Amino acid sequence: MSAVSAAPSAVQREGFWNSRVMRRFRRNRLAVFGFFLVCMFLLVALFAPLLAPPPPVGNNCLRDVGAATTAEAITPTSSSFWRLMFAAPASCYQIARINFSQIPSPPLKPIQTEVGEVRPLFGTSSGYDVWYGIVWGTRTALKLAVTVVFFQLLIGITLGAVSGYFGGWIDNLIQRLIDVIFAFPSLILVIVITSLLGKSLSYIILAFVLVGWAGYARIMRGEVLKTRALEFVDGARALGASDWRIIFRHVIPNSLTAITVIAVLDLGAIPLTAAALSFLGIGLPPGYTDWGQLISFARAWIQGTAENRLEYWYVSFFPAITIILFGLGWNLLGDALRDALDPRER
Repeated sequence: MSAVSAAPSAVQREGFWNSRVMRRFRRNRLAVFGFFLVCMFLLVALFAPLLAPPPPVGNNCLRDVGAATTAEAITPTSSSFWRLMFAAPASCYQIARINFSQIPSPPLKPIQTEVGEVRPLFGTSSGYDVWYGIVWGTRTALKLAVTVVFFQLLIGITLGAVSGYFGGWIDNLIQRLIDVIFAFPSLILVIVITSLLGKSLSYIILAFVLVGWAGYARIMRGEVLKTRALEFVDGARALGASDWRIIFRHVIPNSLTAITVIAVLDLGAIPLTAAALSFLGIGLPPGYTDWGQLISFARAWIQGTAENRLEYWYVSFFPAITIILFGLGWNLLGDALRDALDPRER
């Protein structure tokens, strides 16, 4: 009896950091690199007001947070600073427009404005500050990704678990609804919905949720069909647990491995799809801090001039490398989690 009880205590003393999953994760250098990229983007999003402070010209962010100057807005003792950090108004998500020149300005080139000289770190595209758009666009990307994945998981896990556990007509009804959604390419459905509703972050979130929950529900159903046949489910039922208690207390928590990996991958894929929508002109409103907007502004200048094809390289390079690194980080992290949680590797 003592020998049997000693094993769990040894596992508990091992701790999460030294667990099998974490040991395998740390040995995977690509996983560590992906985790580093994800953390970098999280920090950029969190400290966006410090990395790209709202300018005195270009948008109405300072006015809406109640700050007279940029220095006041980024002073921790002011209320404006904390509002910028955690409840920034919509005007702060408008890319700062330094001037109305359609010709791009290279990085750090001095530009005269009504309040003095400014030197945009990544230059300008159609008069918009590329650095401001990238930094605050990171907030937009993470806000979009986290919100969409949360509601997709909430709907997909619940309906998938109910479908797999109860079966019968409930299962048939939910699965036929999923079949209807799967009958159309998901990107086409998102484009149709956003085209009908209009250009808004809320509408894009709604479109992604309406289209994306079905994939989670189908996977969850398959996992629940396996889990509900296990002995601990029969044991909970024999002890008098209700069906809903069994679903939410026992079945769902033991069926989340595959869902978790896919959710992490979607966190990287959804902002990329949203950027594509903005590039096509059916995503976010013009001037919104979105990486796809910056690529769209750069379309006319990607090929440079006849004399120098790389003259305006910066207008597309910085947004493009940001998009690539964001997607790469989440994909490496998702692949590492899949490998670390794979029961065949135990």
